[in-house]
Amino acid sequence: MQTTIRYFASVREALGTASETVELPDTLRTLGEARTWLAARSERHAAALGAQRTLRMACDHVMAEPDEALLPGREIAFFPPVTGG
Repeated sequence: MQTTIRYFASVREALGTASETVELPDTLRTLGEARTWLAARSERHAAALGAQRTLRMACDHVMAEPDEALLPGREIAFFPPVTGG
């Protein structure tokens, strides 16, 4: 399933790109599974997206939880938690 992945803030800086289009395996069913698969792609991806990082996720510009279903054509975004002040 071809999917656009967007990266923001420190995730973008760690990966050196703001977005990429990837072919996710059809076996992935949730956003959390997609994150795990993406983190396994390289050491940089592991450092930026691995389970040790606290990250927020969104699907189609709406905040999402790891159990959110992956559907064809959805845009996924990853970003660190944001604090205001």
